[in-house]
Amino acid sequence: MPHRLKQPEKAYSKQYVLGLGYHGFHRINYLEWGKPESFRKQETLLCVHGLTRNARDFDYFAQKLCNQYRIVCPDVVGRGDSDHLLDDESYNYLQYNADMNVLINRIGDKDLNWIGTSMGGIIGMVLASVAQSPIKRLVVNDIGPEVSRDALLSIAKYIGKSTEFDSYEEVENYLREIYPEFAPMTDDDWAQMAKYSCKKTEQGTLKMKVDPRIGDAFRDSISYFNVDMWDIWEKITCPVLVLRGKQSTFLSEETAQRMLSCGPQTSVYEFDNTGHTPTLRNDEQVSVIADWLNDT
Repeated sequence: MPHRLKQPEKAYSKQYVLGLGYHGFHRINYLEWGKPESFRKQETLLCVHGLTRNARDFDYFAQKLCNQYRIVCPDVVGRGDSDHLLDDESYNYLQYNADMNVLINRIGDKDLNWIGTSMGGIIGMVLASVAQSPIKRLVVNDIGPEVSRDALLSIAKYIGKSTEFDSYEEVENYLREIYPEFAPMTDDDWAQMAKYSCKKTEQGTLKMKVDPRIGDAFRDSISYFNVDMWDIWEKITCPVLVLRGKQSTFLSEETAQRMLSCGPQTSVYEFDNTGHTPTLRNDEQVSVIADWLNDT
């Protein structure tokens, strides 16, 4: 049976910028969606993926909105088509924040909108909390200022531990196993995710486009306490839209409610039959973001 896969319409260009870390420069690849001749007149949406994912997670979202916005989707270093760093200790939020600052400067937009899924949302919250932040509107997708240790440990079980695969079907089955809360996901969505989550080795097998050392760095970062970023949340001044899957194991209902009662001007939207994370792969989820951007 042929593998299911719908190629996205080619409405993007592949770009890169150089970030600087302790061991030297590294390449940060990104996709730029839309028509370059319209970029000067359009607002920018900078879309940043989750811990183990890549820029292609935003293909559906970007295709839907690239006529109205300039959309930039980076591969955070160590993921996708970006370079791998030389040691696991370099995979930290200080490096990610610095890299995204370089990308923002490359984009050249003094005011932009940030769409961040999970890890991408954490990076966005940090950058939005500092003085003279270029982020004027922030969307955080199923993440908040507090994350339980149990949720982190659930990721630690698999991150950086995948083996090589003999087929895209095996990759797809693996993704279905480790991301049971992702929604919505059709069979075509899983096939597309499998296609862009791996690359061929010299031996002809397939391996995930995630540096295994990210897993080591992540496990070393887990403490005996929940993640607590409420002090950062209180410093954000731009409007925020919080997306939450009702069955999320990462963003609790209690945390989402607290986000409404303190810090920035915040709206929360919850999706039924969805956990961690809403994948932004249907019209309902895309429309929630588009409508909020239009109304804010």
